[in-house]
Amino acid sequence: MYHSNRRRSLTSVSAGAAVVLALGFASACSSKPDEFKDKRVGAMSNYAVGVDFRATTDQPLHFSMMYNNHPNYPLNEDWLFWSELEKRTNVHLDLVEAPLSDYNQKRTTLINAGQAPQIIPKTYPGQENEYVSSGAILPVSDYVNLMPNYSARVQNWNMQSDLDTLTQADGKYYNLAGMHEEKRTEYSFAVRTDLLTKDGIATPKTLDDFENMLKVLKDKECAGVAGCYPLSDRFNFAPPERPGGNLIRTIAAAFGVRAGWDYNTVSWDFNQKKYVLTAESDAYKQTLQYLNKLVTEGLLDPESFTQQDDQALQKFAQGKSFVISSNIQNVINDYRPNLKNIPGATVGMIPPPTGPMGNVMFGGRLENGIIFNADVKDSPNFVAMMQFVDWLWYSENGQEFAKWGVPGVTYTKDANGKRTLNPDITMLGFNADTATKQLQKDYGFYNGIFVYGGTRDLMHSFYSDEEQAFLDSVKDREVLPVPPPQPFDEDQQDQATQIEVDLTPHVMQESLKFILGSRSFDDWGNFVKELDGLDAQTYLGLVTDAYNAFQQR
Repeated sequence: MYHSNRRRSLTSVSAGAAVVLALGFASACSSKPDEFKDKRVGAMSNYAVGVDFRATTDQPLHFSMMYNNHPNYPLNEDWLFWSELEKRTNVHLDLVEAPLSDYNQKRTTLINAGQAPQIIPKTYPGQENEYVSSGAILPVSDYVNLMPNYSARVQNWNMQSDLDTLTQADGKYYNLAGMHEEKRTEYSFAVRTDLLTKDGIATPKTLDDFENMLKVLKDKECAGVAGCYPLSDRFNFAPPERPGGNLIRTIAAAFGVRAGWDYNTVSWDFNQKKYVLTAESDAYKQTLQYLNKLVTEGLLDPESFTQQDDQALQKFAQGKSFVISSNIQNVINDYRPNLKNIPGATVGMIPPPTGPMGNVMFGGRLENGIIFNADVKDSPNFVAMMQFVDWLWYSENGQEFAKWGVPGVTYTKDANGKRTLNPDITMLGFNADTATKQLQKDYGFYNGIFVYGGTRDLMHSFYSDEEQAFLDSVKDREVLPVPPPQPFDEDQQDQATQIEVDLTPHVMQESLKFILGSRSFDDWGNFVKELDGLDAQTYLGLVTDAYNAFQQR
């Protein structure tokens, strides 16, 4: 497989910060003159913020990398991305492919078998925990002094409290996470906006508004339509399995708890200032009760937690549902084209509804990141690898390249810095009427392996007016603080992992029973006893001990 790279120059980091980082990098190296003595083959001696990376070897350096092969833009060896990346950086990436549906499992299998590639991206914070105790992955925090762009963002964006959440009991972190300059909300619900207009429904703001919208849609639009539910949802099978992933997450956030896609065995209680068991909390129970009410009233399709995405998409396209989980890409790529057979049908995003927690959203600006095979530190190209990763994933030039492509070929950039896709290329609905090619499928740019996080300017550069309007609808929400760290030591992690093997699937299974009505909320006390019988309280004790130990450092 091919990877490509080319040189560019652009930086918004202040000159002073760049000098400080450059000096810090130099002093770090000079204080340990022999640390990387035999590991600098291909590395640049002058690499810094504002300097594009290019391996100094005569032939391209080869780094192995795990690759998430996304069905929306299947891997193509002939993508411009690969050839241009190699041209710019003198680096060739040897890809170890895994389909989206099997990516997490294959990552675990390769790491446990000692066969993992050197660079393992698309690893969300927390997913690295299971690999730490074995020593199979690199404590990357020991080596970020080799990464000036990454270090600049940590400093300039005040990311330390976010990074603390990645810290393990040994005081190190193992996931080189993607970072956003600003907090953003990506997922909510897509709604048939033509029906909101037709039926005189205002854009819902609260959970009560959301329920009332569904009631009006049921009464006015489902009448006489077999199998019609106002809300029929998707996103049930992305590993790890979290049925109703976005639906439950969005409703739970309004009650002040992380669930669905964001589910963790424990949650930080902002009122009590302590960790509590998520599934035993009042907020979690209220979330399930709200969803059960939607099911009971015929507003939510019971199949929303078991059906494949294609089934949910088909119902929406056929006018058998009118609300569905979404991000802007889903609206543009999935829903809007499929509604062309319904005259006058339009679709758009609504902001996540608020609830008892108020006009807030959860904090945190970390994205999925990169873990490394622990053996990379012994490679003669180790420093060059870290410089390459720093440039491609964390520099402004590298991220602009990965997202937009090649100036004059895929986009143009005017004197004011505004980027514009070439008219024959489409992405996120841009140039939909003129384009014959797609930026991801035909060129390999805007690829989910490389394009996460970044500056406010870069993130907004691809926003349509529609997406900007969606983001503006939540910009006044208070961002809740990042929960405090509670890093496990090796024994705690092993014990916690063993508990979660049985505890988490039970929570998922029984939660759906409560939502769908096959288990009464009168039986909630027994549900709590079942969780305690699966060592939930022991798990909470481990978390509390780890939290207290971190506070005493």
